[in-house]
Parts: sequence; C-alpha cells; structure tokens
Amino acid sequence: MDNNSHSRRIFIKRAMLASAVAAVSPGLLMAKPKLASANERVNLACIGIGNRGAQIIDDLYATGLCNVVALCDVDMGAPHTVDILKKFPNVPRFQDFRQMFDKMGNQIDAVSVGVPDFSHFPITMHAMGLGKHVYVEKPLSRTFQESELLMKAAKKYKNVVTQMGNQGHSEANYFQFKAWVEAGIIKDVTAITAHMNSPRRWHGWDPNITSFPPAEPIPDTLDWDLWHAAVAKQHSYNHDYVNGQWRCWYDFGMGALGDWGAHIIDTAHQFLDLGLPYEVECTKATGHNDFFFPMSSTIVFRFPERKRMPALDITWYDGVDNLPPIPEGYGVSGLDPNIPPPSTGNLEPVKLNPGKIIYGKDLTFKGGSHGSTLSIIPEEKAKEMASRLPEVPASPSNHFANFLKACKGEEKTRSPFEISGPLSQVFCLGVLSQKLNTKLEFDRKKKIITNNKTANELLIGPPPRKGWEQYYQV
Repeated sequence: MDNNSHSRRIFIKRAMLASAVAAVSPGLLMAKPKLASANERVNLACIGIGNRGAQIIDDLYATGLCNVVALCDVDMGAPHTVDILKKFPNVPRFQDFRQMFDKMGNQIDAVSVGVPDFSHFPITMHAMGLGKHVYVEKPLSRTFQESELLMKAAKKYKNVVTQMGNQGHSEANYFQFKAWVEAGIIKDVTAITAHMNSPRRWHGWDPNITSFPPAEPIPDTLDWDLWHAAVAKQHSYNHDYVNGQWRCWYDFGMGALGDWGAHIIDTAHQFLDLGLPYEVECTKATGHNDFFFPMSSTIVFRFPERKRMPALDITWYDGVDNLPPIPEGYGVSGLDPNIPPPSTGNLEPVKLNPGKIIYGKDLTFKGGSHGSTLSIIPEEKAKEMASRLPEVPASPSNHFANFLKACKGEEKTRSPFEISGPLSQVFCLGVLSQKLNTKLEFDRKKKIITNNKTANELLIGPPPRKGWEQYYQV
C-alpha cells in the first residue's frame, strides 16, 4: 500500500470513529485539540513554505508564540523555499501534507496554509478533521461550496480555532470601523466603491487565446500531480501556473477580487452585516476570455436591507485604467505605508491606490487597504466632525498573534470561518459573474443562483478526483 492510500484510510477511519462517537455523545468530537497553556508555545506545521507562505511563517514565528515543528511543500527544492529551509534546518520536511499528518500528527497543534487558492480546501479540511487549529490564506476557497463546507466543519469541530489570513482585519481599520459603526458615525450606507487598479500578473497577456499554455518539462523537485490537490481536471505543467501565476487562471485562482477584496471590503462586510448579495453583475470585462481574468473588470454586488440598515451596492473596479468616479473633496491618494508589497516586489505607482469610498446618508469616507484607517471627506467636514469622533482602541495583537493566542485560549480570532466564509463566498459569486460575463440572481436563503444553470452548477464545481472525495463530506 502506498503512503497516499494509507493516509486516506487513516483519515476515513478517524472520520468514521468521530461519527460513531458523536452519535453516542454529541458533545464529544474527534481529536479534541490540545490547548497550550499561557506559558507554552503552539507547535505549528507549515504547509506551503515559499513566496506568501514563507511570509506567513516569518510573521507567525516573529510573535514568539509558536515552535515550527514541520515544513511541507510540493516543491521542496524550489528557489523560493530556500530561505525558510535555512531558518529551520533541523525541522522535519515533507512533500505531501497527508504523510506529514500521518507521521507527526500527535506533535502538531496548529497549521498555516499558504498554498494556492484551489488547494486551501482539502488541506484545511484534513487538518480540522484531526483537531488541528488552522490559519488559512485568503480567500478561504476557490468555490462557493468549499467555503460552505469549511464553515460547516468549523461548527462541527467547534474546538478548532480558525483564522483567514486577511491580516489587516486585526489592525487599525478593524477597530476604527467597529467603533465608528457603534457610535453612529458610519450609518445609512447605501454605496461603497472598492478599487484595486495596480497591474496584475496577466496584464500584457493576449486575451484572444484559444487554449491553455503548452506543456513544459516538469521541474525535478516538483510533485506536479500532488500540486493539483483535489482538482480532477489535470493540466500539463507550464511555468505560468506556479509561483503565484495560478492566480491568473479561473481553474486555479480568484483574480484581483479574490486577492485584494479581503483587504478592502472586509470591515464593511462584517460591521455592516452584509452577508450574501441577492444580485451580482459584471458590467465591464475588458479582454474577457474563457481562461484567465479580464484586463479590467467592474462588478456590482447588490445587498438588501438589513435590520435597520438600507440596501447597499458595492461596486468593484480593477484594471490599470478602470478608475472609479471620485467624489468632490477626495484629495490625494498617497501610497499608504500600511499596505504591504506583494511577494513579487514593490507596489508599482498607480493613478489610484487600492482602497474604498463609502457613501453614507450624511457622511462620505475614503480609505485604503489592509489596516489603513478611514478619513471623512471633504477635509472641512472632517474638521467639523473631529470633536465628535469616538476613541478607537489600539489592537491588542496583530493577526498572527491573535491566531496563536486563540490557540492557547487567550483570545478569539477576528477572522474565523464564520466571518471570513461568507466574505469569501461574495468573491466566489463575483468571479462567476466575471467568468460568465453576466448578471447573476442569487437566492440568499437557498444559496442558489436562480437565473443561470451553468453558474449554479459552478457554485459547487466539478467533482473532486478519485481519492480526494472524503474532504467534501462534513
């Protein structure tokens, strides 16, 4: 029996055991995780250790709250993994996350998942099923249904700590937005403009393509079959699929919206109680094709009235020259030092930096991305309101420390799956509207698309390949 088959048998056996135990005593769930005491470090296994995955490891380790006990990547010999391997030369290394859990499961408290969007889901489900706390990069998943299942799993394994990696959700904007909503400063919001107008990886490609890129030799160090994870539709290796290039393709990534939406829309989505939209419309898709994302997109998300809040539209703009309308008194959009550069280098100068404009009944706000705080515009109005603004508490912990402290029972995570799951589903609906270049009508209660059969089927996506089916059962 090979290691993969052995790992799957172990996972299924443990899942069956959990179901049997829960049937006898619903309060008992499989592999209840061990909470480290206040003076202990969390034993962390890191899955995905290059590029953004490496940055996550550095940030988690810099808190002083964890021990890195295992490293896992499908390409352990790649240049982008070298620095992390040098930092932890004596830590056990694995190429297959399932083998890592088989051999070291009892030594692991938590995992970081810094892999491509399409493979977040099976790794996270496997870890949660074994009672391991999970820190997962944004967006939570590539399909609507995968986020739905992750939220269900988080409820089932209720002792597992979850955190999505939109790191600004633990910084100044989070606490300011919350305080300003509670104080009635942000109220009666009817429209939000969200914009990300920096160049993307696929800009410059020819959108008039008729096929995927040609096959190239697979690097000797890369397990290309395992790279696909649960994806049934296998692709021939090409360098334009790996090292962040996966974000360009509908089959693997979530484009500019999935990449930056979680850093721009997150606080509005949570504190304005937006939930899921009833309609999503792609009104612009320059260079639309069936393979990779448009050169520029405009997507409108329409949300209904909620409690005592009015209906609200979010309009998303991406593309270098696809700039949103700017209100009078907006001022200058300077490069915000709170916005970290991408793993590929520095942010390039753009006409408008990533951010949002929030239109309330009486006030208009502008803000940047990640932890950037909001400003009231125009400046004269900001000066008039200055004395009436509430005091905003400082963050007690950054996003990485927040996760690890939650693993130790000291805090609650700020972007658990119950909050980050619906936000990721908003992005999934937006990407479907981009892919099909159309308007989608969505039943928020039944969670189905009612006007487009193809789009509704894509909420779930194609079935997983053989041997990965168990992750899609909660």
